[in-house]
Amino acid sequence: MKTSQDPVRDYLSAVEREASALPADRRQELLADLAEHIEVTRAERPDAVIGEILAELGDPRTIAATALAESGTGPAASPAWGGSGAPVRRGKVHPLVPLLLLVLAQPVGMVFPDEGGSLIGGLLRITGAVLLCTSVHWTAARKTVGVVLTLVLPGIAMAVWNLTDGGPTGAGPALVANLAALVLTAGTAAWMWRVRRA
Repeated sequence: MKTSQDPVRDYLSAVEREASALPADRRQELLADLAEHIEVTRAERPDAVIGEILAELGDPRTIAATALAESGTGPAASPAWGGSGAPVRRGKVHPLVPLLLLVLAQPVGMVFPDEGGSLIGGLLRITGAVLLCTSVHWTAARKTVGVVLTLVLPGIAMAVWNLTDGGPTGAGPALVANLAALVLTAGTAAWMWRVRRA
């Protein structure tokens, strides 16, 4: 006699089989997420039939294909789909590169303000933002937060400071403002490093 858990076990086993090309840790994470979703849905809707909940999740083959595509090990990498069969490279640029460019842009502008440091700092900041936006190491939402906190917000603050003469005069307040922008950028870069995809 089958218990009510058998369909769930069968479903998760099917996903695990279909996602066998995923790295073991990513596959276990996927299975844990699905199991948790099923548990939460059953708790929220105790009258729901388990088959309906599983149908809402989708076909195990589709779930596995999506996970494989997101990890870069999907059908495009297999010879049957016209790929070379070689491992897919996850990113052309190491995730540290855009973060370092974004962080180093502020000190370059501070150290060489009259020798074109502002221009070089701006170019470093833009290059870092472009590399961040084209990277495979972060989700779109995290890329957006990173660009806003490391490029847009400091850029707007600097433009307001320089163009409106609204800031206090003297080197002290300018240094404090530059250090605040540096701390914001470095803090954001540290957060981005922690939440990157492996």
